Amino acid sequence: MAEEELNIGVLLFIPYRAMENRVFAALADAGYADFTVAQARVVQRIGPNGTRLTELAEQAQITKQTAGFLVDQLEKAGYVQRVPDPTDGRARLVRIAERGATAAALANRVAADIEAEWTEHLGAQHMRQLRRALTRLREITDPYQ
Repeated sequence: MAEEELNIGVLLFIPYRAMENRVFAALADAGYADFTVAQARVVQRIGPNGTRLTELAEQAQITKQTAGFLVDQLEKAGYVQRVPDPTDGRARLVRIAERGATAAALANRVAADIEAEWTEHLGAQHMRQLRRALTRLREITDPYQ
């Protein structure tokens, strides 16, 4: 019997997970072993000027309580900071702290290296086509873009 073809979701997840594992291994090697996948999913949604906790929870598709717990952990580890929201004195924003920015820069370098490897494997044209197709899919799959 022929092997069953994997659905597109699994085919998207496999390389994502491979990249994620390599990024986390590099972070751990550089002294950022206290950073979890759950925390990363929250951090990835923090905007350049900061983001409210409720927005982080919504975008990460977790409860506000879970987001608060993860942000508390991130803040204690020095990855993020809570600051007053300049548009609403009662609200607070979560921003990337210096330690978080340094870790993110490393993660971005590792991701770029992996993309270069994938480009070498697939060829530049296929990689451009893949990026264009996935970017177009965001139009119907990512309400937070």
